Amino acid sequence: MANELAALSGELAEVVGRVGPSVVAIDARPRFGSSGVFWRPGVIVTAEHTIRREEEIAVTLPDGVRVEATVAGCDPGTDLAVLKVDAPGAPVAIAAAVPAPGNLALSIGRSPDSGVNATMGIVSAVSGEWRTWRGGRLDRYIRLDLTLYPNCSGGLVVDTRGEAIGIATSALSRIAGLAIPATTVNRVVDEILARGSVARGYLGVGLQPVELPDHHKGLIVLSLEAEGPAAKAGVLIGDVVVSLGGTAVEDTDDIQTVLEKHAAGQTIQAGLVRGGAALSIGIAIGERPRRS
Repeated sequence: MANELAALSGELAEVVGRVGPSVVAIDARPRFGSSGVFWRPGVIVTAEHTIRREEEIAVTLPDGVRVEATVAGCDPGTDLAVLKVDAPGAPVAIAAAVPAPGNLALSIGRSPDSGVNATMGIVSAVSGEWRTWRGGRLDRYIRLDLTLYPNCSGGLVVDTRGEAIGIATSALSRIAGLAIPATTVNRVVDEILARGSVARGYLGVGLQPVELPDHHKGLIVLSLEAEGPAAKAGVLIGDVVVSLGGTAVEDTDDIQTVLEKHAAGQTIQAGLVRGGAALSIGIAIGERPRRS
């Protein structure tokens, strides 16, 4: 048993030593720093909630050198931020397969003072596509049973092979730290590098679930944004939305799920009930304004 524990200890230390050079320390908020990961050459991914200024962001590289980073873009919905730095030759993280509950996991961060740091635990839960309380969509829900110290948010979560499960965050759940899946990170990085932000469609309506006389459900329009997409298309307060893009909708999550599959500017058909009569209206999807 002692030999097995010593072997496991050595293997875990080897993993941390091997992937640690892809993890950096970030100074972009008061009191606590955070960590980030070289996801692509010259591109660092971190947790958006740890970026509290857009200028004078300092990154401490594994060799202790401090360099200045610029913000390529942020996506609060998925709690991801993308930074750019001039650091030729820095190793990048290697994405892994989907973990299973019970798999061992390591959270790897970095501090300017103590260097690379690691905590170990297990993946406590994995489920399918999940929408965060911030409105973003994660390809999977990956809950961690391990300690995330303040400077570990934005760091790398790996399996025992050293392959990336995702990016660590403490901001998307009140009960445990999560790993933002590598597939989600790739999708968000692609869009931010291409256009500086993640576009999310919107209709400009306030909706509430309602029961219809035929025992079906829909969403009644309680408010309309002036000059918003729905208002321009002729939607009225009191209309009940029963479908969008040919998909039945019963709650606001259904609306967001449909919109995520369509680009801003694209016209989508909304099935409505108005005064007991069914009708269909084409709405040109708008792009949700960015948070200031």
